Amino acid sequence: MTVNGGSPATVLVVEDEPSIADVLAIALRYHHFEVMTAGTVRQALALTERTRPDAALLDIMLPDGDGRSLGRELRVRRPELALVFLTARDAPAEVVGALGFGDDYITKPFNIDEVVARLHAVLRRTRPQDVLPQRPPLTYGDLELDEATYTAHRAGTAVQLTPTEYALLRFLVRNGGRIVPKEQLLRHVWQYEHTAESTVVETYISYLRRKLDALGPPLIMTRRGVGYGLAAI
Repeated sequence: MTVNGGSPATVLVVEDEPSIADVLAIALRYHHFEVMTAGTVRQALALTERTRPDAALLDIMLPDGDGRSLGRELRVRRPELALVFLTARDAPAEVVGALGFGDDYITKPFNIDEVVARLHAVLRRTRPQDVLPQRPPLTYGDLELDEATYTAHRAGTAVQLTPTEYALLRFLVRNGGRIVPKEQLLRHVWQYEHTAESTVVETYISYLRRKLDALGPPLIMTRRGVGYGLAAI
């Protein structure tokens, strides 16, 4: 995958198991990514002092710290960085904790083709150059999404959204008051296929509600067993 006018996207792989790190690095290079690897939090932070990766693939359990804490620090240093977590556990608390500020997660053992596909999908959502600056803002009631800067405002107040939260909200706005099936959200926002059992949509809807409802009446509706949409205006 390329960014910035054609240069390869750079992925920072933080994984303490050398065999897993090697497999990931080989596969990503085969798919035309530039790859940097680190086995610890300390090594990863040192690498990012000297380079600017486009995405980070982070193991949650690291020998000198927690991959989620590392992800928070990397996001502070570079807000547009795409974050994908690798976890050997799929406990809801761990997954939800990672998704509170990250863009996706993959549970071990994983299929390498899935990792590549998820990275492509996340980078498509997070690269600002994929947005045409001349596009007018998207509006829905008191909500406004700026397509040039990936920023959101409700009732004139800025709403801090992760790239994936923005992508989900934008898709709901583009569909107006229509109820969008969960499977359609998974395909268009996450580029998932055949993952109807995933809870990632519910998780991100809860994040959006928490941020948007603090600034006005409830905006996102749930149609149980069907999907989600925006309240009528």
